[in-house]
Amino acid sequence: MTSPARPGSGDVWTVDDLQDLPEDGQDYEIFDGSLLVFPHADVRHGAIANRLRRLLDRQAPPGLLVGQDVGVSANRSSYFLPDVFVAGEEALERGGPALAPADVYRADQPFPLVLPVGEIF
Repeated sequence: MTSPARPGSGDVWTVDDLQDLPEDGQDYEIFDGSLLVFPHADVRHGAIANRLRRLLDRQAPPGLLVGQDVGVSANRSSYFLPDVFVAGEEALERGGPALAPADVYRADQPFPLVLPVGEIF
């Protein structure tokens, strides 16, 4: 197995470095300049994330979009790939390689939707 290309000695990983990584069945995130490597989610995890996305999407009021497979980047040296995100549509219209943390709802914020947890699991 080939290891991912590394930034220069003493440099930190950035969002730009992610574009140079291979499509090898791994998910890559960056935390404070350190590369984190995860295997793709298994079938059950993926199914639960998809159910959650569908449930949230059905209840989302106009102006909110529920999605998957979009990263969140606080700065050039941190990038996270959430299983599901909720963001204002204006954030997606701006485009770019990732959403900003201010664009997405967090679990500790008041949220206008109610989840029937029994339907997720």
